[in-house]
Amino acid sequence: MTKTRYDTPGFLPATWLVAEREVRMRLRSKVFLFSSGILLLLVLAGVILPPLLGGNTSAPKVAAVGSAVAIAEQTGALDVTEVASVAEAEKLVRSEKVEAALVPSTGDSPLEVSVIALDETPSSIVGLFSVAPSVDLLDPSGQNPGLVYLVAIAFGLIFFVSALTFGSIIAQSVVEEKQTRIVEILMATVPVRVLLAGKIIGNSLLAFGQIVLVSAVTAVGMLATGQDLLLADIGPSIIWFVVFFLFGFVLLAALFAATGAMVSRQEDISSTTTPVTMLVMIPYFLIIFFYDNPVVLTIMSYVPFSAPVGMPMRVFLGDAMWWEPVLALLVLVLSTLAVIALGARIYSNSLLRTGARVSLKEALRG
Repeated sequence: MTKTRYDTPGFLPATWLVAEREVRMRLRSKVFLFSSGILLLLVLAGVILPPLLGGNTSAPKVAAVGSAVAIAEQTGALDVTEVASVAEAEKLVRSEKVEAALVPSTGDSPLEVSVIALDETPSSIVGLFSVAPSVDLLDPSGQNPGLVYLVAIAFGLIFFVSALTFGSIIAQSVVEEKQTRIVEILMATVPVRVLLAGKIIGNSLLAFGQIVLVSAVTAVGMLATGQDLLLADIGPSIIWFVVFFLFGFVLLAALFAATGAMVSRQEDISSTTTPVTMLVMIPYFLIIFFYDNPVVLTIMSYVPFSAPVGMPMRVFLGDAMWWEPVLALLVLVLSTLAVIALGARIYSNSLLRTGARVSLKEALRG
């Protein structure tokens, strides 16, 4: 009788098989699909509802000078206050009694009027004209504090929720495989490093896909509600957030897998994963309390665990030089490779050990 010989798959095919298994398991989970849908709906509501609710308020208040008065009144959508001089109009803008001032154009404006605003382009006013007028900012160095805070909360919260959710899934999956001894069957077929790589890649693809969907929903919602100028302002920081999140999550995923392998019961997971959970929570609280502190944000930009939040925030504020995101990303990539090597050692030395929790010293020594 001839015996059939099955060849062991190579590293890349085997890793992809494990990654596919992780993806299929998550996509079959109704809880995962439901929570992801709720997250997308919340993001969409947060983007669409404010402009819609704001549309029920009174017309934007503007000050107008000379010939700009008639042009402002022709729009039919502005509460116009006529003033005698540009200086008086600027005074009203600085005191925030009006959102902007319309004055006769003296430069190369495509219209006969120019807009004067305090610290940001008033999109609700500029959008009323078929051709955008020139805009002069009295305090161009500033950003709308409310908008800055909302962007900080968005970056911090999305990173916190996604990293913690998928990180916990990885740790629980590792412990479940140890508890049911499935890992012994898997290790008889593929090496330990393949199991770790597949688990990280599979869950990273899911987390990255969720972040891309959130970003796409945000962009579509802003375009649908006429927030084109705001999208153009925040768009580059969203792109950097997606890129930094990918590598930042891989780093955290390696740590969650390694610390999950150090225990054999679901009840003991928190005893080893708490330090990693803190690494996820710290950037969230830092960005909430220090969202406008340039020193703290600069430090966060180059610390691997907080760079996915800190650097995109600096890009949005315009505080980062063109080369800084590239340098911070390089630091994050190198740190991720080092953490993967460390996590792989802990994972391989702990995976087959059952019973009492494996100490970090034992996991590193093997």
